[in-house]
Amino acid sequence: MIRLRFLLPVAFLLAHTALAQPAKSKPSRPKPGNDDAMWVAQPPYELPAGVSHHTLHSPSMGREVGFCVYLPPGYDRHPERRYPVIYHLHGAGGNETRTLFTATVLHEGILAGRLPEIIVVFPNGGRATMYQDSGDGRFRAETWMIRELIPYIDATYRTIADRKARCIEGFSMGGRGSTHLAMKYPELFGSLFNQSGNVYHVSAPEQLPNAYLGDDPDRLRANDPYLNLAKNLEFIRANLRIQLACGTADPDHLTTVREFHAALDAAGVKHDYFEVEGLGHNQKQMIEGRRATWFDFHLESLRRHGVPLHLHR
Repeated sequence: MIRLRFLLPVAFLLAHTALAQPAKSKPSRPKPGNDDAMWVAQPPYELPAGVSHHTLHSPSMGREVGFCVYLPPGYDRHPERRYPVIYHLHGAGGNETRTLFTATVLHEGILAGRLPEIIVVFPNGGRATMYQDSGDGRFRAETWMIRELIPYIDATYRTIADRKARCIEGFSMGGRGSTHLAMKYPELFGSLFNQSGNVYHVSAPEQLPNAYLGDDPDRLRANDPYLNLAKNLEFIRANLRIQLACGTADPDHLTTVREFHAALDAAGVKHDYFEVEGLGHNQKQMIEGRRATWFDFHLESLRRHGVPLHLHR
């Protein structure tokens, strides 16, 4: 009985203490849809080496929009140099801080002397915009990218402000978005790398109605990557290098990636294509499996375009 009288107060004290402790918050899941609060992310406490977080006012949307920039280690030591740029687009539900692992892989390769110094820009493209402007004009991810961010980056950082030195890529929605932008504006890019990004016939009857783009036929046709491929075919054939990749265990994306691959073949557009056996919808695993060669496609594009490249010294 003495032991029981002693244990009861202790148990009460422990229970009271546990209740008084603030509950540990679970990591929040990305919101699936678009809203006005999605355009600037809270950056993590510690950003990867070389990466900084910024915002830029978007006149078209009347709001601040976030982006991250990776600057190579020699950027400050060589003020006479200009650098090629990779625009890396995040997937659905993400933001400008979602795929910074790419910068870490590049940075390690630069320090090891395997990769040349390159700038990488990580734009916030909204949660589910596909990097297109919405039909109602509320979200202007395409305008932000093409008319606002790219000119700002070229004016603010020591980029080589030329299509030949500008690469675009992305995973999932970012792959779809980078393909959309490269097909619509091939004069702005030298290379495209679609990583597991669906490529849809946006204006096809089976894709209608389109809740985001609206039902204007002209708008739908203007945002259809297959129609833009046909429209800009000669320029794309001559000037834009393209690479597509997807995992074989990613059925929701593999079908349309294969379809676009077939469309490029049918149009006579030379491109690189590979599938990763057994890989699901996971960008980090895709990169880890080919970490040493991950940037080779863009690098080969830059070399073929005659872009000067500098190793870290």
